[in-house]
Amino acid sequence: MPAKNAINTIVAVLCSLARCLVWLGVLGGTALADTSVLPTFLKKVAPSEVVAGADAWGPIQGDLPVAPILKDGKPLGRVFVTSDFVSTIGYSGKPIHVMVALNDDAKIIGARLVEHHEPIVLVGIPNSRMVALTESYVGADMAAEAARRGSAHELEIVSGATVTVMIIDDSILRASVKVARALGLGGLTPEVDDALKFEINPDASVENDWMALLGDGTVRRLSLDVGQVNAAFEAMGDPRAASRPAKGAPDERFIDMYVALVSAPQIGRALLGEHEYANQERFLNPGDHAILVAGRGMYSFKGSGYVRGGIFDRIALVQGDITVRFHDRDHRRIGALAASGSPEFSELDIFRIPADSGFDPTKPWKLQLLVQRAVGPVEKVFTTFELGYRLPDRFLREVRSEPAAGAAPVEAVEDEQAARAGLWKRIWLARKVEIAALLGMIGVLTGVFFFQVWATRNERIFFWFRMGFLSLTLVFIGWLANAQISVVNLLALFSSLRTGFTWEAFLMDPLVFIIWCSVAAALIFWARGAFCGWLCPFGALQELTNRVARALHVPQIKVPWGLHERLWALKYIIFLALFGLSVISLSLAERYAEVEPFKTAIVLKFARPWPFVLFAVILLAIGLFIERFYCRYLCPLGGALAIPARIRMFDWLKRYRECGNPCHVCANECPVQAIHPTGEINPNECISCLHCQVLYQSKAKCPVVIKQLKRRERDRAALEAAKGKLDEVLAGNHKQNGAPR
Repeated sequence: MPAKNAINTIVAVLCSLARCLVWLGVLGGTALADTSVLPTFLKKVAPSEVVAGADAWGPIQGDLPVAPILKDGKPLGRVFVTSDFVSTIGYSGKPIHVMVALNDDAKIIGARLVEHHEPIVLVGIPNSRMVALTESYVGADMAAEAARRGSAHELEIVSGATVTVMIIDDSILRASVKVARALGLGGLTPEVDDALKFEINPDASVENDWMALLGDGTVRRLSLDVGQVNAAFEAMGDPRAASRPAKGAPDERFIDMYVALVSAPQIGRALLGEHEYANQERFLNPGDHAILVAGRGMYSFKGSGYVRGGIFDRIALVQGDITVRFHDRDHRRIGALAASGSPEFSELDIFRIPADSGFDPTKPWKLQLLVQRAVGPVEKVFTTFELGYRLPDRFLREVRSEPAAGAAPVEAVEDEQAARAGLWKRIWLARKVEIAALLGMIGVLTGVFFFQVWATRNERIFFWFRMGFLSLTLVFIGWLANAQISVVNLLALFSSLRTGFTWEAFLMDPLVFIIWCSVAAALIFWARGAFCGWLCPFGALQELTNRVARALHVPQIKVPWGLHERLWALKYIIFLALFGLSVISLSLAERYAEVEPFKTAIVLKFARPWPFVLFAVILLAIGLFIERFYCRYLCPLGGALAIPARIRMFDWLKRYRECGNPCHVCANECPVQAIHPTGEINPNECISCLHCQVLYQSKAKCPVVIKQLKRRERDRAALEAAKGKLDEVLAGNHKQNGAPR
């Protein structure tokens, strides 16, 4: 449990940090579009591409960017574009446009991905897979989705396109629910104007008498007898249920259930008494509400399922498209009611309504009672009864507030921001184990860098530590988590800075976001080597395959220094070319960014057309003879990171005065030839593998250390010789002084 709590705490802190980043500058980047894009796509897209058999579009609705979709002049449903209703900003920093068609039952009858600029799709994944993904939403019921309140659901993730898939899923569902509510489809109610609001009136008076509370609606009642329940099951048309009626006379009490909102102070004190009301206040968190449910009769509104599963499956609170189900942690029993004349109840319980449920106590709501009946050894059928509740008018006080000029757009932006934040926060919490593992790796690596003298003292132990760390980077960060960062990320960042920056798309992939944050911090302390040498999955793949090649005695090629120094410039030229292309066209730059084999070898695990696979294999094959060939000369991401790395604050790598003149051991053994013949380490090319620090302390390879050891050995021998002579002199004197005369 402590470990789990620690993980949850870390994730919560990271989510809070990310939320702060979101609010620092994204209001301008997340505002809803001022103009509709629907007219544009009605001209570009044929109706049959959205709904099979459709042949025409109807006129756009005047007050809403929605148009009928027709077949033979008859409407099949209404079509809209998701980006007209919710933010669909993708990883590229540009919207992902999906056309969706809804029928009168609020079911999706057509969905089509019509435009996007997502880099991973453009150059890594066939667009047909993403089109098929959007079409898989056909048949989805938005009335049911509205009742789910955006809770997690099964989602088909396309490998390597997690961010894009999550954004498409979120935008289709949220936009469809908004349209269905606005049009009143599927029984959903349109959203009302919030300019007129109510709050609980603290000055309202209340009777301390049970019959008075029941008579004025402060307490509401649902009374069912056996005959009513049997009739309800018979009306279902299931002969199995009708053949097993509840036992008892038709007028015998089945359940007598009462409900009241006891988080309203006056009602709570009248029904619970001062002492029990104080206990309730301690039970509730800020913003929570509570209801009292009392029952008697042969049927229990609680049942026993919550003992096993922790959830009360026979009751649920429903308010509009909000459904609140109660867990055992939200439940508290009480002994008796304080109101005079209260009857005796076999069940008397308080249920907490969490603040984040969206429940509004000033609006009507209902409590659903689920009645079950066994029709076989394990099979049951169910029917529901509803108990409506509304606070009496005297408990409500009108709050009049005139919206200030420009307030509506700000509120819309804030609502949209909250919805997007909810999406990435769910993703972070769902991946908290992976986040904790990545943070652990980064923490260990940071410790190694800060205490590099002790970490590199034993050459053999450090070698196997590095091989193990690189293996974990390749398998966990790369192949399992697909958290390989790319120059495409940087190009998208630069593009969004020019066109309207937003953090949300970057927050959709927590591992990539954390790695980028660690890279930014590491650039200040250790330049680019902390990432390139330790946390880059493709770099790890190159080094590990080269180690295997060395073990098999594959000859290694050392590039002549003059040529090597000139080839360094290639990766900077490639990056600058890609950056220039991104200014003209981000899509074009993303296509040419295929010079990176990361998507092929890491994200898609070589499951790509053969030209991409061949390119990646050729680079890895060259790397068998020239260690980290791609990192040294071609990697535009390495070149991009090397530019800001010039601002690093510290030089951590220790050197001797003799390094480079006359000693060249470190330069000869540097795996990427980042050490000049004169002994200086080039921080732009160094991958911080720390091999030079192993050699710095090596008693077998470093001439300076060997010379120091020899000098110490000579000094020790000279000291021992002098000590021997002194002992001889002292012994002779003793013999001479002790001899008889």
